[in-house]
Amino acid sequence: MDNRDIILGLDSGTSVVKAVAFDLEGVQLGSASVRNRYSRGEGGAAQQSMTQTWQDAVDAIRKLSERIDNLAARVVAVAVTAQGDGTWLVGANNQPVGDAWIWLDARAALTVERLERSALARARFEATGTGLNTCQQSAQMAHMDRLHPELLDNSEVALHCKDWLYLNLTGVRATDPSEASFTFGNFRHQRYDDQVIAALELEHRRHLLPEIIDGTQTTHPLTADAAAITGLRAGTPVSLGYVDMAMTALGAGVHTGESNTACSIVGSTGVHLRAVATEDVWLNPQQTGYVIALPWPGYVTQVQTNMASTLNLDWLLNVASELLNSFGYEADHARLVTHIDQWLNAAKPGSLLYHPYISEAGERGPFVNAEARASFTGLSYSHGFAEMVRAVIEGIGFAARDCYQAMGSTLPGELRLTGGAIRSPQLRQILSACVGVPVRSSQREEAGAAGAAMMAAVAIGAYPSMARCVDTWVTPLLDAPENPPTALVQRYQHLFGSYQQIRSALPPVWHQLKQPDAGR
Repeated sequence: MDNRDIILGLDSGTSVVKAVAFDLEGVQLGSASVRNRYSRGEGGAAQQSMTQTWQDAVDAIRKLSERIDNLAARVVAVAVTAQGDGTWLVGANNQPVGDAWIWLDARAALTVERLERSALARARFEATGTGLNTCQQSAQMAHMDRLHPELLDNSEVALHCKDWLYLNLTGVRATDPSEASFTFGNFRHQRYDDQVIAALELEHRRHLLPEIIDGTQTTHPLTADAAAITGLRAGTPVSLGYVDMAMTALGAGVHTGESNTACSIVGSTGVHLRAVATEDVWLNPQQTGYVIALPWPGYVTQVQTNMASTLNLDWLLNVASELLNSFGYEADHARLVTHIDQWLNAAKPGSLLYHPYISEAGERGPFVNAEARASFTGLSYSHGFAEMVRAVIEGIGFAARDCYQAMGSTLPGELRLTGGAIRSPQLRQILSACVGVPVRSSQREEAGAAGAAMMAAVAIGAYPSMARCVDTWVTPLLDAPENPPTALVQRYQHLFGSYQQIRSALPPVWHQLKQPDAGR
């Protein structure tokens, strides 16, 4: 019987909640997942049931216990991370104040525009290192305060998703340094900042901001109530991880001790993170992106996030699937995915330009525009579906480069990749050539849960530092570097200026398309 000690990593995403078991050397022993759900509403609303999200986390843990022998007795720590941004309001008796506003919620767009015209806007950005956008709790709370004050009036604390799960596990209302500093704080000292709160016009709501704790240093015991519902042992140490973007990047190798490294999470959304010393952070004039703390003393990540990455490819394949199905041919999304390499081989590089802003919420990296929309440029009669597929994937790569250039004057020296899409060698090659740097893929299957579990491993003393934990958990799982073909790099370098020029010219068109009478 396997009796290795286990750290249980809990990662609650927008659509899936995962419970993952790791031994103390970082070997993944098993996982279980439960589908999560969110709802869309008028005005850009996107909400998620807080009660259901907690129940889904419980169900995931219960499912994991069915797959891992003697799980409860072997778990020496629990670590939790989750989707970032959003507003999870809690009132009396630790009960939800309605459904959470999640990161996809776009209702705060006008509030963001107003606050960005404030005299304190640059000071807020200088402190947080983070451009204000509709995804964030800070913008959402400012919007609620003006238009839905009853939500905040009935609340006792404003949490993020992982904080809500931590509250249910431990009974402690808290948040972590990463989300606290990029919403209401300062990334340099990772505490709340009075000027930031004033810039958001939320001084009178400061009492809603929870205590900030670092999960590599502080744990709280699993409560008897949480133990009863999850099946774990009461008193088990629980570590509050950082936001899922930071945890996934940590688990996938954003920083392994070398300088000038970066990590792209290539999933439905695109997250691009560059590890830098705190004093080396470069804040761009456009006031976009995030600065997100790492649980590694002296280091943070500069971050730019695309609202849609492989979601663009999903859209194109779904269009093809619907067309074929309408003529009686069975062609679901999964079947079409198997043909991607064939289409890529059939199309010449850079014959079209595609701007991958397919999300209905617009774009937030490296620019913020809720009206941004996707488009092809350069279509001719000779172009076919293969050219469109290749252009979409190249657009994802150009968007990544666009993001990295917004973090400083030089590109990273090496890019680590994680996410389901990187299984494709051709996609990796295109991404590498678009950014113009070597890439290394992480073999880590559940990087987000692993990053949180690494924090717990340090907290309980299994490792003396995060650097030592990374040496065991991360570095051995990085593949050898893949260098992009020189000719492909040159082709994409030639096109990238046009890519930026076009997207800079499109905002008036996007705005016109959003007008109520645009279709008349």
